[in-house]
Amino acid sequence: MRLRKAFAATAVTLIAATGLVACGDAGDDKAGRDVEAKNDCDDKFEAGSRMAAIADAGTINVGVKYDQPGLGFKGATDDVPSGFDIEVAKLLVADLCIDPASDKVNWEETISDNREPYLESGKVDIVLASYSITEDRQKVVGQAGPYMVTGQRILVKSDSDVKSVDDLKGKEVCSVTGSTSLDRIKEKGAKGVGADSYSECAEKVLDGTYVAMTTDGTILAGLAAQNEGELKVVGDEFSEENIGVGYGKDKPEMCEWINGVLSDAFEDGSWAEAFELTLGPSGVETPEPPALLPCK
Repeated sequence: MRLRKAFAATAVTLIAATGLVACGDAGDDKAGRDVEAKNDCDDKFEAGSRMAAIADAGTINVGVKYDQPGLGFKGATDDVPSGFDIEVAKLLVADLCIDPASDKVNWEETISDNREPYLESGKVDIVLASYSITEDRQKVVGQAGPYMVTGQRILVKSDSDVKSVDDLKGKEVCSVTGSTSLDRIKEKGAKGVGADSYSECAEKVLDGTYVAMTTDGTILAGLAAQNEGELKVVGDEFSEENIGVGYGKDKPEMCEWINGVLSDAFEDGSWAEAFELTLGPSGVETPEPPALLPCK
């Protein structure tokens, strides 16, 4: 999908015309979709596969973000996180015959800097945390998908004169430590400064510590919606990010399984329903599903 022509013009450009996401309501539906667990796991997966082991155990640990409205967000009073990443994760969990709404699912907060360590150590089974597929990451973990394609943009205060990434050369720009966004903003001539979370970056932009923050346009759109009238997204995309599912590199069989579940979701409309529920309230058009990358 490229949060693509229709989406790139309206969704990842969500805020270009007005400086806001409509009504600040991206991802307001905290309940999410009711995804029913499958009941066909007795002979579904090859013996010895990681999928069979998870299905037999009946529990799963899923790494997600807690600070990205519309994608992966968990407020102080929320029982479980919500967002597009979460809805896609539910489809994978349900295919393992585990009820996504049950306490058999541990939604583990996973920040940008610990996604690989969590997968390598087995702390989580899969990661859906705005996780860009890159060659460097695939040297240490497995990645499947993508289930979304987006691009890097800039978030500034609503009264800022910054129009594009070109205006940030030599200036301090915040992004999350361990993210590809931090590397790319440095390549553009800005002084990239790492933070522990996206919400921390947004707060530092609001209080004037930094002139801007940068990451995927969808994440910035949610932050702008959350801070309506105070923050805006500016400039064109200056990267292309394939957002995928992370898994342990020693479990290569998970790639075909993940891509199979995603392919089914693209075809049966459940992927589109998840998108409409979580990112659609901003007024963006649901894009076509992306092309899945072949498993290595």
